[in-house]
Amino acid sequence: MPNTHPCKLVVLITERALEEKLSRDVMRLGAHGYTVADVRGRGSHGDRSGTWDADRSIRMEILCDVSTAVTITTHVEATYFRHYAMVAFVADVGVLRPEKFTG
Repeated sequence: MPNTHPCKLVVLITERALEEKLSRDVMRLGAHGYTVADVRGRGSHGDRSGTWDADRSIRMEILCDVSTAVTITTHVEATYFRHYAMVAFVADVGVLRPEKFTG
């Protein structure tokens, strides 16, 4: 689309207990903001139905530039993957108002 600008979408799906730490981390690592939602699902760690506090999961989405995406994903891989249930992925997206998410 001609009115969009390239951007990266970093998505982190993980345990609810990490929300505060991740929020601080992504902002410190260069994100301009993030969105968090409660989610449910099933994966290699079993059901995450969210019926009790220790079983809750979140989905954190960060729109950012390439450098920030690399910094965030490198950090979460080194810091959290070994000890927490977490999925991380990056997608190419087009955004309006790119100044809100990059540089």
